[in-house]
Amino acid sequence: MSRNCYWEIYLQIVWHTKGNFPFLVDAIEDRVHRFLKNRICRTPGAYVYETGGSEDHLHLAVSVPPTLLLSDWIGKLKGSSTHYLNQQFSGRGRMSWQDGYGVVSFGRKDLPFVCEYIRRQKEHHARGTTIARLEAVEGERLKPVSRKPLEAAFDDSLDALSTRRNDGGP
Repeated sequence: MSRNCYWEIYLQIVWHTKGNFPFLVDAIEDRVHRFLKNRICRTPGAYVYETGGSEDHLHLAVSVPPTLLLSDWIGKLKGSSTHYLNQQFSGRGRMSWQDGYGVVSFGRKDLPFVCEYIRRQKEHHARGTTIARLEAVEGERLKPVSRKPLEAAFDDSLDALSTRRNDGGP
């Protein structure tokens, strides 16, 4: 790569366990997140900002260099983490990820909102305040992208939560 290259490529990546099986519980979730952080940091030019998820999927907020072939890199992250988990937790049965993944690019100004969204995954899923664009995986069809920044989408999800509370919802 040229020494005179500048980039700001921020991505939010999501993928699920095979069959959405709730494999990522307690210590397993912590270990896979640590493993993935370590693997990402070993990729030249890549940086991980946040990891999170729930029992059946995970989210990553990362920055990557423009020379990275994203599909290969994500495939290697998924494959190596599967191998690691199956070696560490062989008594729990074989774990695997579903085919495919979701990737959303965003700008630097949205980084705090994306990281906060990832940190609060369990809460968002419990309360029904998820943002569809940040949860989508391969094969899902969403409405065309609006020009609304992620911050506004995040505010909309919080507004929906407060509306449900005021209406007597969960």
